[in-house]
Amino acid sequence: MSNINELRVQRAKTWEQAKAFLDSHRKNGVLSAEDTAVYEKMEQTIVDLGHEIERQERLDAFEREMNAPTAKPLTGKPMTAKEDVKTGRASDAYKAAFWNQVRAKDGISTEVRNALSEGVDTEGGYLVPDEFEHTLVQALSQNNIIRDHAHVFTTNSGTHKIPVVTTKGTASWVDEGGTITEGDDVFGQQLIGAHKVATLIKVSEELLNDSAFDLEQYFTTEFARRIGNAEEDAFLGGNGTGKPTGIFDDTSGAQVGVTSGSATTLTADEIIDLFYSLDGAYRRNAIWVLNDSTIKAIRKLKDGQGQYLWQPALHEGTFDTLLGKRIFTSPYVPEIGAGKKTIAFGDFSFYWIGDRQGITFRRLNERFAETGQVGFLASKRLDGKLVLPEAIKILQQKSA
Repeated sequence: MSNINELRVQRAKTWEQAKAFLDSHRKNGVLSAEDTAVYEKMEQTIVDLGHEIERQERLDAFEREMNAPTAKPLTGKPMTAKEDVKTGRASDAYKAAFWNQVRAKDGISTEVRNALSEGVDTEGGYLVPDEFEHTLVQALSQNNIIRDHAHVFTTNSGTHKIPVVTTKGTASWVDEGGTITEGDDVFGQQLIGAHKVATLIKVSEELLNDSAFDLEQYFTTEFARRIGNAEEDAFLGGNGTGKPTGIFDDTSGAQVGVTSGSATTLTADEIIDLFYSLDGAYRRNAIWVLNDSTIKAIRKLKDGQGQYLWQPALHEGTFDTLLGKRIFTSPYVPEIGAGKKTIAFGDFSFYWIGDRQGITFRRLNERFAETGQVGFLASKRLDGKLVLPEAIKILQQKSA
């Protein structure tokens, strides 16, 4: 923990040096080519220290998890073991059978097939055990910025209809005895369906036969990384055809709050205008989502009081902020360019993600046999949509 604090102090010190350098070397508001190279080197140090802090925080979290007690102490009288009362994919029998067929133990015996009958998928695979599905979804949240801030719900099948207010009612002043004007809200519907996202995971036969190899952890890590990246790409830029509708979609995404005056640069006033283009009710829980490269451009900007808009986290439990709101970066947000939507600011809980219950793993025995590998097709179904476009505002660059 002390190492993280030392890194934060070092990062904050470097940032102060970078600000001082900017203030003393700007001529007519512009840095020379030589000074730009010096500043960018300092800025890269800030970025590298930020990544190292994130890595150390993850390591500390893993350390705490590994050091946690694995069992509760026995405080009462020993009793005879109770039978497994869980049924279906939640039962211990299903869990054991699922991992046996993954490793192909017992040659996928009749007993194993019978135990797996509860989770046969229509495409020939098997639904993962409930506990493992929960672990996979948790891992996705840790690898996906949008999922971690969106409203996520689980549905069994079909299309989920979400009622939303399309026109808000108003109040009016009425003379005594006068007629009260109708002002009821008008409701519409947003539809959340299900799109399939899948990945092919290959495992060597040697690892499958090695009982010491943590197959569950490997599948969790690979599934979360691959599916998580595909999800975030769609949650941000998806067009709704065969995938979720993204926040930056031109027709059903967030509203454009500000159009910049340049195709290649940003100004402090434009960032501030974007902040206030969002209704105050949504600013309360708002966050920024943008590309790392856009953050580099914003680090040089000041507000009307001469304060830099971007502020680094100084202590544990605090975060980098822009105008007092937390910043998240994603490689799937477009970089600054003509006509590009480069910054999203708003309350992302109005982005709804519907997870179709049941994640499928299908074993492919023959496809990669010549290389001594076994393939596993992993897939899940989901959809996502911003149910209230006004809850998030976008900054769009000027077209060329």
